Amino acid sequence: MPLPSSWQPSFARLLPANPATYDGPLLAFWAALAWLGVITVRSCIHLLAPDGGAQSIATIDVAVTGGSNIVAVFGQWGAIQLLLALLLWVLLLRWRGTVPLVLLVFTLEPVLRGLAGHLKPVTTMGTAPGAALNWLVVPVMALFFYLSLCPARR
Repeated sequence: MPLPSSWQPSFARLLPANPATYDGPLLAFWAALAWLGVITVRSCIHLLAPDGGAQSIATIDVAVTGGSNIVAVFGQWGAIQLLLALLLWVLLLRWRGTVPLVLLVFTLEPVLRGLAGHLKPVTTMGTAPGAALNWLVVPVMALFFYLSLCPARR
């Protein structure tokens, strides 16, 4: 996999003049595809699982008053996540020049979810995977975002 020919990022790559081509390191492209696969699966779980993953994965007690509302919100969250994932698939596969933009979204999304969780805390019976992995994802995606802004050797 080609590494950058220069480690100097160009923010012009964020919104390229020709979004059909991507000339950054392929590692960033493949990392974006892999993470988007994870996001797509997560979206489908929230949308299709009987409890939306609320109790079975996020360890939120849905046996409480209003528990069905929690499950409903998880299902709706899965629907919008899936819609966003489909849009990101189109961007990555059709307009590869948007790799840096997609990786920026992947970097900011867990930060905003963390902020939302701080402003509106959720009581869980254990540690949800999102809570455990959220802050690990940020530096990894930030690294791939930075990498995507650098030109590649080809």
